[in-house]
Amino acid sequence: MTFDELGLIDPIKKALKEVNYAQATAIQEQAIPVILAGNDLIGCAQTGTGKTAAFAIPIVQLLSQAARSNHSGIKALVLAPTRELSIQIGESFALFSKFINLKHTVIFGGVSQAKQVDAIKRGVDIMVATPGRLLDLMNQGLVKLNQVQYLVLDEADNMLDMGFIHDIKRVLKQVPAQRQTLFLSATMPPAIRKFAGTILQQPKEISVSPVSSTAETVKQAIYFVEKTDKVDFLLKLVKNKGIKQCLVFTRTKHGADRLVKKLSKHGITVAAIHGNKSQNARQKALGDFKAGKISLLIATDIAARGIDIHELPYVINYDLPADAETYVHRIGRTGRAGKGGIALSFCSQEERSVLKSIQKLIGFQIEEGK
Repeated sequence: MTFDELGLIDPIKKALKEVNYAQATAIQEQAIPVILAGNDLIGCAQTGTGKTAAFAIPIVQLLSQAARSNHSGIKALVLAPTRELSIQIGESFALFSKFINLKHTVIFGGVSQAKQVDAIKRGVDIMVATPGRLLDLMNQGLVKLNQVQYLVLDEADNMLDMGFIHDIKRVLKQVPAQRQTLFLSATMPPAIRKFAGTILQQPKEISVSPVSSTAETVKQAIYFVEKTDKVDFLLKLVKNKGIKQCLVFTRTKHGADRLVKKLSKHGITVAAIHGNKSQNARQKALGDFKAGKISLLIATDIAARGIDIHELPYVINYDLPADAETYVHRIGRTGRAGKGGIALSFCSQEERSVLKSIQKLIGFQIEEGK
């Protein structure tokens, strides 16, 4: 199903078009109509299935359609277990609300609260937060949740595993009982289901299996390379295989920028796309890559979603992704529409456990590269 068929408003469709999002994933197809209809939701879905867009898109639409009341305050609150996921969710809200006048901010610990407090004081419609820092700011009287209409618990199983249950219960006491609640979890053991039952009202339930199959047209190989040797190994690989066009994945934005600097010094034409780059910079890098002006495009997962490059010959996983499903999505950028493609992955000692989970998901051992 395309996003055009999901009853989305024009400003959201325009934002989706800018980043080449056309086809909805299974969870987006199922969840968006349920959320737009005002139902509570319990969703079982792993990272890599598109669950962030599945809740962020309808929340942006619902907030944009609500009459702008005189009440300032946080209308949507998303709780997430980690700083990284919170930032990623914040980037998604920024993307989908680009042509809509909504303010969002991301709140997490481990950094000074000054910038976060400034953003809150300027007014926020959507807040994405880790429970610890949120409670801290609430205790200081800097955050009030009495206007929240939409509450999302993302990766609920991880939050409970990390001991956030008491923090979450404290937050729940401060949000209105009359609200729409979305509960998303990769697993649904009895304890999680029981907890969900205490905070949801007659929820609709959806469950989406992780994408596990890789295209048969993609040849895969693994190279065991330590972290410190990866740059040199990549340079050697590009030269020996005569690679002229390749999408290279890194785990972090800083890692992408560092790699661009190092490769540029060796005369490689290269650019990066990630969440810190402006839309214009991303579009230019992608346009130059498609036109053959640069040979290597370094991307993080959030920026690479929706990229569709016709007949892309190579994908390289410079860093293995944090989860196995993302590996399947990454290498699916090549070998499209029945064409052949090659996916090469680097694996350091600390990434071996991820490799095991990838091979378990796809159902076979990836051959070692030559």
